[in-house]
Amino acid sequence: MRHKWLVFLGAVSYGVLSTIVNKAYGQGYSLGEVVGSQLLTGFVLIWLLALFVKLGERRREQKGRASAVPGSGVMKLSWKQRLILLAAGAPTAITGLLYYQSLHYIQNSLAIVLLFQFTWMGVLLQTIVQRKRPHKIVMFTLLILFVGTLLAAGVFERSSGGYDWRGIVFGLLAAVSYTLFVLLSGKAIPSAHPVYRSGWMITGGMLLVFLLFPPTFLFDGTLLQGLLPYGFFLGLLGAFLPPLLFAIGVPSTGEGMAAILGASELPVAVLLSSVVLHEHVSGIQWFGVLLVLLGVALPELYKQRREGPRQSNPDSVDGSGQNSDAQVTS
Repeated sequence: MRHKWLVFLGAVSYGVLSTIVNKAYGQGYSLGEVVGSQLLTGFVLIWLLALFVKLGERRREQKGRASAVPGSGVMKLSWKQRLILLAAGAPTAITGLLYYQSLHYIQNSLAIVLLFQFTWMGVLLQTIVQRKRPHKIVMFTLLILFVGTLLAAGVFERSSGGYDWRGIVFGLLAAVSYTLFVLLSGKAIPSAHPVYRSGWMITGGMLLVFLLFPPTFLFDGTLLQGLLPYGFFLGLLGAFLPPLLFAIGVPSTGEGMAAILGASELPVAVLLSSVVLHEHVSGIQWFGVLLVLLGVALPELYKQRREGPRQSNPDSVDGSGQNSDAQVTS
């Protein structure tokens, strides 16, 4: 149960970010300043934690005990592995840039719904890569997600002129970037210690942002004149805590359950949009949010229901001679 709470808290942390970004924009800070200060904070926090972990390892070694995590020391990573992790951090930065840019043009509640399109994009990409027709439950799930998205976005309650299509495009591109991050990041040196792994990935994302948006806020006084609180909380809740909480919780909860718990990001973001930013969220939009949550949870619920009979009859197979559950993609 503890690991499920960790995944849940990580998702809730992500759900708070867009509200903080909107508040920062309200104070006149730019995209580069917001994302740059976020990653800089995450960079400092994660490497302070890495230093703490390294000191703990040295104490254990001095007492004659080997490290409990194979390959956990930062010196055990080759430069090739570090470069791979640096590159793996780029999609994180790109997702943040695209998502935060969309908030310039559209409401927070709509931006988070667009970002959540990574749920069906991931299924589609896996289908293309594996060249395997999705299971019928997956197709039904995609239909629910599509309808839920239209309702949550308020498509049926306003005309097309009510949207700034630049925000729509940036929001959907953020979903594409996040889809690639989810599918690729797990393959980037998975044997590395989670702290060092996160550290190098955050470093890669920060360097990319600083290359695109030179960090002038470090030298012109902007950071200490009001930007620091926004950057700190964005870095803490976006770049630092969630990756660590997911790294600890997901292996124990499983990816399917983690997807369900991770969906809590959506209602949290929409709720804060309504309460803090005073955006109008209608009853139909809330119903759409519930449909999206149902679509995220449905494959895992279906899988658990199918696994019940299998536990009593492990040799049960479908007509193709393969376990039928293997065809269900969550």
